[in-house]
Order: sequence, then C-alpha cells, then structure tokens
Amino acid sequence: MPDPHIESLLVTVHGKVQGVGYRHAAVRRAHMLGVTGWVQNLPNGTVEALVQGTPDQVDQMLEWMRRGPPAAAVSELDTQRQYLDKRYGRFEQV
Repeated sequence: MPDPHIESLLVTVHGKVQGVGYRHAAVRRAHMLGVTGWVQNLPNGTVEALVQGTPDQVDQMLEWMRRGPPAAAVSELDTQRQYLDKRYGRFEQV
C-alpha cells in the first residue's frame, strides 16, 4: 500500500538551466535530502523533474530548485501535484 505521507510533484524549471550542471546538481541534492524521482532536459530549454518524498523533503528540494547550482539562473518554477502509486527507489537523470 502506498505511503500516504509521500508527495509527488512534477516540476518544470525555466530560465538558464541547461548546460549549467543543473541536472547533475539536482541529483546530488536529491540524494542529500533523500527524495526520489528523476530529472531531464526538455527540448524547449526547460528542465523537468518528478520529485517524490515527504512534504518536508519536497519543500527543501523545491527551495533548492528555485536557485539551482551557481551557474544557473532560474526564472520560474511550475509545480503540479501528481497522484502516483509508483514509488521511485532513487533520484536519477533520465
């Protein structure tokens, strides 16, 4: 049975977020925080991620994603709650 205390959010990150190590840094931060899911570049220049964890873990990850690594310039973060039965075992680039 899925853990009701686990949230899943689909996040789209806008700005200068490709070619600046954003995905690699996101994976490192996710591992530090214990969140699971995935991150990928989209053809339109944004980065998309599925972030899964406790509400506190997800909040901490979103806080980091609003800044990103030093070379990034995040202009906007769109989030959409997902209702998934699937639980990811780790966070990785796809």
